[in-house]
Amino acid sequence: MDDAPPSAPPPAPHWSEPLRARPVLVAACCVVVCGLLVWRIGLRPDLPAFLYLGVVGVALGVIDAAIQRLPDPLTLPSYGIVAALLGVAAFFTDDGGARFLHALIGMAALYAWFALQVMFLPVGAMYAGDAKLGGVLGLGLGWLGWQAWVLGLVATVFLAGIAGVVLLAARRAGRKSQFPYGPYMLLGSLIAILLHAS
Repeated sequence: MDDAPPSAPPPAPHWSEPLRARPVLVAACCVVVCGLLVWRIGLRPDLPAFLYLGVVGVALGVIDAAIQRLPDPLTLPSYGIVAALLGVAAFFTDDGGARFLHALIGMAALYAWFALQVMFLPVGAMYAGDAKLGGVLGLGLGWLGWQAWVLGLVATVFLAGIAGVVLLAARRAGRKSQFPYGPYMLLGSLIAILLHAS
């Protein structure tokens, strides 16, 4: 009889591994996303904030799709960075004070929306990382107004729902399967930003 202890499970991959494994994909997505943002927003004071969101959003989307994680080292600093960039933009925008207030409200509201789902949905349906990402995205969406905020949320739910139906129909997932929600949050927010940025 083999009395050797069972081997330990392999360590979880570091969150940066998907980025290092797909540098060309990450760079190409950043170029496309940033190009679309520049095209829609133009050389406005709030452009740096949305370019930052675009770049960090690509990174988070790739990571979440690969290993189903939204790492704190990327999401948490983004609160301060995006808020600071929008705060600077507020000084050079006619209604900057009101926009910045809306950004803060949008941040709190979208974080609360996803945090409630983390609390009350079945375990594994959504994670704390999704709520943290929601707060960051809420800053940008709130800055653009309540219509952008609502569209970002509706687009997220729609895209995630379509993806879930497709995976179930293709038998690549079951009713209790877990799949990353972050990419749909990011894509839904990007759609809302592009439609309401002008």
